[in-house]
Amino acid sequence: MNEILLIRHGETTWSAAHQHTSYTDLELTPDGERQARALGPLLAGRRFARVLSSPRQRATSTAALAGLTVDAIEPELAEWDYGEYEGRTTADIQQERPGWSIWTDGGTGGESPEQVGARLDRVLDRVAPLLEQGDVALVGHGHSLRVLGARWIGLPPSAGGLLRLDTATLSVLGHEHGRRVIRRWNLPAPPTGGDAPERSARH
Repeated sequence: MNEILLIRHGETTWSAAHQHTSYTDLELTPDGERQARALGPLLAGRRFARVLSSPRQRATSTAALAGLTVDAIEPELAEWDYGEYEGRTTADIQQERPGWSIWTDGGTGGESPEQVGARLDRVLDRVAPLLEQGDVALVGHGHSLRVLGARWIGLPPSAGGLLRLDTATLSVLGHEHGRRVIRRWNLPAPPTGGDAPERSARH
């Protein structure tokens, strides 16, 4: 059975600093570009029925550097809309809202967990039938792809908080005995020689 490949974009200055980044359209850092190129061997040899990317340049650049040809931009693969918390870190937000979590509280003026889950359910509904033709690659962002992974296996959007996802990693969704499963998660690219660039966890 074919698989859905989730590819998180390479490092940006804000991901390295653990700043929430949604609609701010940042470029990859030089390390992020190296990370993206290093993903190529993990994707080689697969037959893709469809390659979809978030509209943000950090995602489209990662796809290109990893050797993927994007068939279409999918707006619903965009990162969680953090609203007023765009550009801020979790630690900073918790100084004024103790106990705050994006996974349960969402972003003020942005999206709730349920809203993010609903739009990523729509993405899954559109791409799941394509698995009969080949693999599907989805290039996107840390929080939204974590929600997508949780929704694939029937968990609530908040369960994405249990699925750490670093920059420039590959995760694989598939089936086992007719059930939806996570086959691999947060798989880094193999080292390409020298010191591998450190990958940024998400908040």
